[in-house]
Amino acid sequence: MFEYGIMPPAMFLGMIIFMLYGFPVAFSLSAVGLFFGLLGIATGHFEFAFLQALPLRIFGIVSNDLLLAIPFFTFMGAILERCGLAEDLLEGTGKLFGAIPGGLAYAVILVGAILGAITGTVAASVITMGVISLPIMLKYGYSPRLATGVIAASGTITQVIPPSLVLIVLADQLGRSVGDMYLGAIGPSILQVVIFMLFILGLSIFRPKDVPPLPPEARGELNMALVARVLWGMIPSIVLIFLVLGTIFMGLATPTEAGALGVVGAMVLAALHRRLTWDLVRQGMHSTMTITSMVVFILVGATCFSLVFQGMDGGHWIEYLLSHVPGGAIGFLIFVNIFIFFLAFFLDFFEIAFIVLPLLAPIAQSLGIDLIWFGVLLCINMQTSFMHPPFGFALFYLRSIAPKTVKTKDIYLGAIPWLGMQLILVAIVIFWPESVTYWLDKAADVDLNTIKIEIPGFGSGGGGNQMPNFGLPPMEGAPGQPAPPSQPAMPNFGEPPQINP
Repeated sequence: MFEYGIMPPAMFLGMIIFMLYGFPVAFSLSAVGLFFGLLGIATGHFEFAFLQALPLRIFGIVSNDLLLAIPFFTFMGAILERCGLAEDLLEGTGKLFGAIPGGLAYAVILVGAILGAITGTVAASVITMGVISLPIMLKYGYSPRLATGVIAASGTITQVIPPSLVLIVLADQLGRSVGDMYLGAIGPSILQVVIFMLFILGLSIFRPKDVPPLPPEARGELNMALVARVLWGMIPSIVLIFLVLGTIFMGLATPTEAGALGVVGAMVLAALHRRLTWDLVRQGMHSTMTITSMVVFILVGATCFSLVFQGMDGGHWIEYLLSHVPGGAIGFLIFVNIFIFFLAFFLDFFEIAFIVLPLLAPIAQSLGIDLIWFGVLLCINMQTSFMHPPFGFALFYLRSIAPKTVKTKDIYLGAIPWLGMQLILVAIVIFWPESVTYWLDKAADVDLNTIKIEIPGFGSGGGGNQMPNFGLPPMEGAPGQPAPPSQPAMPNFGEPPQINP
């Protein structure tokens, strides 16, 4: 463990102590980095030249065009959170599926996926669906544990479904394209929704009393007016999803430009619902400023910490520890996912992405692991940070809006089955990498032995062995050209001249 000295593990331990104490993460990282940097300079373990690069690295963060997508997508989500889109989707979809057992749960899962694809924020999805759906589900006989679990889990799908903020951060930290990261997340997103819906289907078969259908007076008649209402909520959402993701996948816009288009689309959507007001825009701007500032400060602190940590051979220390994990690449992946799973009890996904990922990415690349697949896998794992009892943020959001009749114990116990389903998806992605890589553009396989270059008029064809004439002067002596006329032999000046009579 101390192959590369005592300083790297001491830095890691110091970071954990600061965070357990409850000091803000961004300032904890900066404080630990600067303290150990000065300590390393004093003890000869660290070169002062490394700290001279810190201002340039901070400038690189604030001038990174890719990170500009974060405020755009955050503002888009904040507008959509307050424009009434979720209410229309949940009410219409709930009535549409209400006649079948588990219909409300199906509606919550589908609407959670749609909101995830257009907002990208967990808090908006969980709070909105909790306020609207939880009282109805409890009123019509749903188990409190099931109701709270499905709402919290459906909100966390947002972390995996593009345009997730987590995927943008992971792409930046891994040095990969955001578009490729989004494409890689499509398969796991679909699998996650399918796994959740299969769970509800199983409950409706084996425990139908936990997921009763809505009574006729609650769901109304299935007529064209209800279908039109559902379509009115879904079609603008689908158009907005294409506006954001389609332009990225087709190469028509960068993630930052797509985020700006999404903001315009969200404001148009709010205007269509007649809820675009100055107060709504002001609240969205305040939420965007808060989240963006948090991300930038955490990233600055993580940069300070990682600069000192790498300067003290911390990267070699991590590589030395993980290179001795048995099982090769599979052993490394299992260890890393278990480590991330337990780390998510205490750290937010931004903190994990900024602190841990830069240390793991070089090792994954040295083992031949595709970094897009690796990033999507960690994103799936990090979504469990929102479902961990007792520290999951989704559970906190749900507790804040749940009625007092719902016990906190029921919220925590209700999250456990859905947490297990998220871990099942982690295992599926590990042992079935094509679930991620299938959607990525694959380079064409070229066999160099089959390459044949043919020049018209030069080779074994109808043109014989004639070299093509490209308007250049004839090349005497080249294949296919007439032999040059014989030249008189040069005299040999080493012998006396001969005079012929």
